[in-house]
Amino acid sequence: MNAGHDGGSFPMPVKVLTHDKNELRVRFIGESHTSLQVLRVRLNDDKGVDYANFFPGHPDLDEPEMFIRTNKGVDPAKLLKGLVAEISGDFGALNL
Repeated sequence: MNAGHDGGSFPMPVKVLTHDKNELRVRFIGESHTSLQVLRVRLNDDKGVDYANFFPGHPDLDEPEMFIRTNKGVDPAKLLKGLVAEISGDFGALNL
């Protein structure tokens, strides 16, 4: 989600807090609620997602966390990775 001036990308550090077959909770290091809002909306629009939301925490003390619960048979980690790649491609195609 973070793009460099040359169109390159920077890694988005993520810490997995919990992961089971239908639920994933991750902490995004150094991300703002703006980028997580985009993820939340796109996740909730996906038919494989039962529920997705992010929790910003305290702005000076906490890194934001995202919780995803998917429908049966949908791996939340694979879904999140695919969605991030899709969003990155959307922004990467932007010409200014």
